[in-house]
Amino acid sequence: MLGVFYLLICMTTGYVLCTYLLPDLEKITETTFRGNPFEVNRGFVLIPAWFFSGTLVVTWTTYLLAYLFQRSASPLTVANAVSMSIFAVVSVLGILLQIRRKQEWSLRHQLSRLTKGEIVFLLAVGYLVCRLMWRTFFVKEGVLSVGLSVFSDFAPHLGMIRSFSLGNNFPTMYSHYAGEDIRYHFMFQFLAGNLEFLGMRLDWAFNLPSALSLISVFSLLYVLAVRLSGIRAVGYLSALLFAFRCSPSFFSYLAEVPKGMSVRDALWMNIGFIGYTTHEDWGLWNLNVYCNQRHLAFGICALLLVLHLFIPHLYVMAERWQRREGLLTDTESGACEAHAGRRVNVAMNFLQFSLFSADGWKAESYLRPVVLGVLLGLTAFWNGATLLATIMVLFVLAMVSDRRLEYLITAILTTLLSLVQNNFFMEGLAVGGAKFQFGFIAENTTLFGTLDYIARLTGVLFLVLFVAFAVVKGVKRWILVAFSAPFVFSFLVSLTVDVTVNHKYIMVSIMLMNIFAAILIVKLFVMKNIAMRILCVGLVVLMTITGFYDYRTVIKRNHPDYNLKFSMEDPLVDWIDENTTSQDVFLTPYYALSRAVMGGAMLFEGHGYYPMTAGYDTNKRYALTKEMYEASSVRELQGLIEENGIDYIIIDIDARQSQDYALNEAVFDAAYEKVYVEGDGEWMLSIYDTSRPL
Repeated sequence: MLGVFYLLICMTTGYVLCTYLLPDLEKITETTFRGNPFEVNRGFVLIPAWFFSGTLVVTWTTYLLAYLFQRSASPLTVANAVSMSIFAVVSVLGILLQIRRKQEWSLRHQLSRLTKGEIVFLLAVGYLVCRLMWRTFFVKEGVLSVGLSVFSDFAPHLGMIRSFSLGNNFPTMYSHYAGEDIRYHFMFQFLAGNLEFLGMRLDWAFNLPSALSLISVFSLLYVLAVRLSGIRAVGYLSALLFAFRCSPSFFSYLAEVPKGMSVRDALWMNIGFIGYTTHEDWGLWNLNVYCNQRHLAFGICALLLVLHLFIPHLYVMAERWQRREGLLTDTESGACEAHAGRRVNVAMNFLQFSLFSADGWKAESYLRPVVLGVLLGLTAFWNGATLLATIMVLFVLAMVSDRRLEYLITAILTTLLSLVQNNFFMEGLAVGGAKFQFGFIAENTTLFGTLDYIARLTGVLFLVLFVAFAVVKGVKRWILVAFSAPFVFSFLVSLTVDVTVNHKYIMVSIMLMNIFAAILIVKLFVMKNIAMRILCVGLVVLMTITGFYDYRTVIKRNHPDYNLKFSMEDPLVDWIDENTTSQDVFLTPYYALSRAVMGGAMLFEGHGYYPMTAGYDTNKRYALTKEMYEASSVRELQGLIEENGIDYIIIDIDARQSQDYALNEAVFDAAYEKVYVEGDGEWMLSIYDTSRPL
């Protein structure tokens, strides 16, 4: 119940923040970016904005209070009591003031203004998102099921969640590399852990904010597409293209069906993700990403919210350019239509005018960029990739926008807050620094090899986008270029030891560029030419069929028969919860998702991939783990244990059958007291307390 109350306080706090600090949000759904009247239900923007901003501020406040009271018996108890009290008072006062001003926002009134299409859209999105979240992670009859397609990424996620809900992870450490700083964006996991601490069942604590985040993305994307096009159908189609990726993989898979096997059987029996590029079989590009990286959607909310408030500045600059050039055409076509034969020169002249226009640096509001800078800056440890993608898009937009000072203020505050968080949580850099790496993960990283990789990954999408770029004019071209910035970046630069993580930039960029594909298809469809309509329907099918099959695969692959299962009343989990804290370091086999992880145990070295991609020196700990498990004497073992700050040691069948080291179990039996034992023989699990030497 307290968990629900916490989320309600987040929503009401967000309402107050947006009402008083971002009042423009209430008006942006009344017109398109061109300024033409076209009303979209305000709830599509306001409710996601309330959820995002309120959750961000309340959760950060709760975390910092818990950090401040880390020496208390229960830091989260104190932190939640103080933060919820503060924001409950703020919410009540803010709402009362609005009522006094007779400016209350009526949910009933807004619901009554939903169109039939919008109702269907919301129901479809709600069903899609909730089915995904609760299919991949749920509790039934006291058993937690973790889906086959998500269990890998859930190893660090659930480890971090349980380190907060069952432990006292302040100062915060990474669950798969305990004893050092935290280099992983963990705040969404803290939110889920705090909700479980407040009494919400684990699956709901993780699924509910995940579902709200992804539904918010669909909602904000819909409005963004409508504001760019002035057509509701473009919004619906943009959401469809976002949900179901464009790829030729479906047709490639059909072409390889063995002789003698029916197409129906090949499609029905398969439970693996189809794909013919590197790691595509991971489900790297489809909706499964939003199931196993729950924090990604929350970060995208920030991007879309900021775009709604900054894109109008580009239209203002285009209008000033037109006035200077004596053009009376609308800002949509701009000078490019008037000078069709010299579009490149006109574009460069417009860029020069924008960059060197002194008036372009004036700010209409100082409050708006300050608030947006703070909100963006606070997302650094929620999802760093989406923050960087947002900065890239805004940088390109700023080059051709009016009110550039607002961009600068937002960028400075975002950067400062990000640096403050980095210095607070980390010692040094999380990654080795930026490096040029052309081609992303293409098998052949030459120019033509990379282009071939993109064609095999995205199918006809980029052909459609190329045509869209040729068709759209003026301002929209610049917006399309800005939307492509993260995509270009991902094929040129690596910020981590594993460039694969750049896939998030690509997904964000494609989500945004899909709007222009939708604009082109809808405009062709309304031409009322039967051949053209058939072409459009065919294009939509071609661009979504692989994604639809991916969705079916996510559902089938995460059938309960295939899931990893954990008892919600596990004696090992209970023992770790009752006898250890999140400051205690466990020496364990190289666990991914295990019962110990579910207990909130902080691993000296967990599964190597997770800390490696976060920038930790996994080779060093790998060697140390091998040394400790192979120690030839009690003296050697105790020296290594003390040197590395190990509090507990787990020996189980994974340690006994490890291919990475030869366990010398007798030394452990002679060195430390066993404080927990279950099972027998090869399947016996023992926990040794290093504070109790024999």
